Amino acid sequence: MALCAWVVPAARADEVTICYNYGCYVKAKVNFSEAQLAPLQKLLADAADAAAERKAISVVMGRMYAIAGEQTPVWRDKGGNFGDSGEDGQMDCIDHSANTHTFLNLLDVHGWLKYHEVLEPVRRVRFLVAVHWAARIGDKQAKRVYAVDSWYVDNGRPAIVVPIEAWHYGRISDGV
Repeated sequence: MALCAWVVPAARADEVTICYNYGCYVKAKVNFSEAQLAPLQKLLADAADAAAERKAISVVMGRMYAIAGEQTPVWRDKGGNFGDSGEDGQMDCIDHSANTHTFLNLLDVHGWLKYHEVLEPVRRVRFLVAVHWAARIGDKQAKRVYAVDSWYVDNGRPAIVVPIEAWHYGRISDGV
């Protein structure tokens, strides 16, 4: 019994699998501790409406990628496909859509998304060969769909959250 007094319970962590190096070629585990998740939960909890929650989701996605970058080489990832110079940890839109979808699901499992539901990733095809993927969320009340696209930004920066119609036309400046 005295021995049990010396056992310190470990902080609970949520473990997810992310992927990188284009086309989800490499997979790695990332652990989010309670201390890392608490400020993310607060950002989402402080959102007073769906628009504020989308802004919070944008920031939270960047912070989750930054945490993932502390445990994997994705800290090297630059926005788009051409700024990485073949570095280990680079991500294309397939990697980003999968990882962002995973991060959104983690938030959803905890019940931290009040105004949005997580939808399956979406694909757009422009000019017959320009294929691009992104994660998606749906506004529960307004029934509008938004792309959550972290591919455009460097690791750790807020993701682009834009109405799906604008995203389909490549108008990412229409979002947060």
